[in-house]
Amino acid sequence: MIDYLIIGSGLAGISFSEMALQNNKSIIVLDNDSQNSSKIAGGLYNPVILKRFTEVGQAKEHLQIMNEFFANIEQKLECKVDYKLPILRKFFSIEEQNNWFAASDKVNLAPFLSTQLISRKYAAIDSPFGYGEVLQTGYVDTALLLNKYKEYLIVNKLLRQESFDYALVKEENNTIRYKDIQAKHLIFAEGFGMHANPYFNNLPLDGTKGELFIIKATALDLDVIVNTSVFILPLGKGLFKVGATYNWADKTDRPTEEGKAELTERIKEILQCDFEIIAHFAGVRPTVKDRKPLVGTHAAQNSIHILNGLGTRGVMLGPAMAKALFEKIEYNKPLDKTIDIRRFDKKG
Repeated sequence: MIDYLIIGSGLAGISFSEMALQNNKSIIVLDNDSQNSSKIAGGLYNPVILKRFTEVGQAKEHLQIMNEFFANIEQKLECKVDYKLPILRKFFSIEEQNNWFAASDKVNLAPFLSTQLISRKYAAIDSPFGYGEVLQTGYVDTALLLNKYKEYLIVNKLLRQESFDYALVKEENNTIRYKDIQAKHLIFAEGFGMHANPYFNNLPLDGTKGELFIIKATALDLDVIVNTSVFILPLGKGLFKVGATYNWADKTDRPTEEGKAELTERIKEILQCDFEIIAHFAGVRPTVKDRKPLVGTHAAQNSIHILNGLGTRGVMLGPAMAKALFEKIEYNKPLDKTIDIRRFDKKG
């Protein structure tokens, strides 16, 4: 018997897999590569909501867990995936500057917002009002992370590349039997694929489609991430990742001409140089209307659990949410009510 059967190997799935392995638990992961939002994600982590200059909830704690998690992953996989880079928020007015400095005086935001106005001029970006620097930021190369982690799972015979058949799940004496696998617990980390899951498809997961580019812009010389109406992330050799769009109606992972036009227009508003679109990606983020993750245990079946709804902040949330679910299962530590799926239980 193993400890955990984990369905999905995106950011949520590998976060829980690694949390279990670090605690000497046995696992098997099933994945059919049907969900790609983690692979094409921007991978940014940022403790501040830059539209409103407010803190992401529990940012300090989540960053601490994330930093330790990815340091361990890099050592284990023998490759670099976590890149510490400042995020510069471009200001569009004196009023925005004033709002920034007012926010940086708040106790919870002070560790994350620099009080120094960045007036450096970057070639091909007009910035008469300068930038504000967000601290403790960066990005994770999610495509490399997921590929390397999958290789690790395959080498150690911990991954089965197949679709999951819900009809074959049997719960016996608080354990799970699936085909030839007997497990103490079943973890669903399927991303937007949760809509096909009969155990949790009542939860309000609302996928949000995002489209991104890789562009080549040789005249653009950036060594930071710039955040405006889109983010511009330097990849080296004149290449940049740019994103993202938000589409709540289209639930496919196919790039669209509408998304291409929208991103192209936004880039032209920011960059005063020519650029070439090298690649165009799309994926459906697993988002929830209250913008909180979906973490918890099935109301009627104590061995079946969910880790989902990481939305646009999967890199920063994944390790912390995996830790919370693991500690709930293993040590009966209560989940924060804001992430527990019980918040959707019908009252009365």
